[in-house]
Parts: sequence; C-alpha cells; structure tokens
Amino acid sequence: MMSHERLDVYNCAIQFRALARRIVSALPRGNADLADQLTRASRSIPLLIAEGVGKTTPAHQARYFGDARGSALECAACLDVLAVEELIQRKALEEGKALLE
Repeated sequence: MMSHERLDVYNCAIQFRALARRIVSALPRGNADLADQLTRASRSIPLLIAEGVGKTTPAHQARYFGDARGSALECAACLDVLAVEELIQRKALEEGKALLE
C-alpha cells in the first residue's frame, strides 16, 4: 500500500470523486460546463494529495495540500450551484459536503 492510501483525507477524496461521477452522470443536458468543472476539480483533489505526500519538504507538501483544499472548496461551490439550480438531490449534496469537510 502506498503511503497516501493510508490517509483518511485521501480516502475521503476518492469517495467524493466517485460521488461526483454519479452526480455528473445524472445531470440533464445543457450542463456540460458545470459537469466539466466538477469533474476536473474532483479529480484533482486525490491527485494533489498523493503528489503532496511524495514531496520531500514541508513547503512543497503544503503547496500541494493547499491546492487540494482549493479544489475541494471549488467542488463545494459546484455543489452549491447544483443545489440552487435544483439539479442535485439533498442526500447527495449532504454526502458530498460531508466528504469534502
């Protein structure tokens, strides 16, 4: 097992990525821009965490972890937009926010 795979934050990011895929696949046509944004941001979270774990200095690690946090906040904003536009079920919204937290 790789060292990043032992991290709770990494596993939550992977779970959120799977949820984001389900959310995106359920979106009606005409939402490609938001679907793309959520897809890219949700994909970057676990990738940045894994890359950060591999960095050798705390400053380099902090940069990648900070970027991963930024992507998580971007995903949270996407969920908010989906909620306002009534394109996401409340359960998925709550699950997504809990994983991102």
